[in-house]
Amino acid sequence: MRPILVIPARMAATRLPGKPLADIHGRPMIAHVLDRAREAGIGPVAVAAGEPEIAAAARAAGAEAVLVTEDVPSGTDRVHRAMAGLDPEGRYDVVVNLQGDFPTIAPETLRAVLEPLADPAVDIGTLVCPIANEEEANTASFVKCACAFEGESRVAPALYFSRLPIPWGEGPRWHHIGVYAYRRAALDRFVALPASPLEQREKLEQLRALEAGMRIAAARVEHGPFGVDTPHDLDRARSLLAP
Repeated sequence: MRPILVIPARMAATRLPGKPLADIHGRPMIAHVLDRAREAGIGPVAVAAGEPEIAAAARAAGAEAVLVTEDVPSGTDRVHRAMAGLDPEGRYDVVVNLQGDFPTIAPETLRAVLEPLADPAVDIGTLVCPIANEEEANTASFVKCACAFEGESRVAPALYFSRLPIPWGEGPRWHHIGVYAYRRAALDRFVALPASPLEQREKLEQLRALEAGMRIAAARVEHGPFGVDTPHDLDRARSLLAP
């Protein structure tokens, strides 16, 4: 595999506007996400920026940045458009999509997203971690993945994603972590597909891939990163990243 890691970032977050540039100990949040991406050692790292100020911050942090100012439907579309400028020759056959609001993600967690692609039949790799309690299971913002790991296996097929606490019955349930590793051809196919019925119903774009017959597999990790979505989350990130 020849992976490249791309971080989509834009200013127009609903609950924390301008969050890619939010200050964390004198540096913008996007710089901390870039640090984590580089520490993972997956491959080259770039930013797909929605605005010039994000691109400038990424370049100041030593990263390549591509400006994608079009009103695209999702971060995945922003990554895909950035790849046209980053790698028109097709040198990289895997694209890792890391959200720009994960400033504390552990490098080993990020590396794990490539594990499902060891199976050539898998189109997209992603991550899950155990759901800790019933409150998480019943919180719609905690997306659940229906998957079952055999024995000590770290990778399992992702059969469905929902905001409901699936699957039913006794046994572990898995929280989906929104980090993806796309084979380049799978990314091209995914963004060309129309929004699917279940995607529109659940408001989860990964269901578009499943409905189109694409194969997603999940690697399990012990703990998921938290995304910075609110001022409270930002305070928590500052505490965790304190020098």
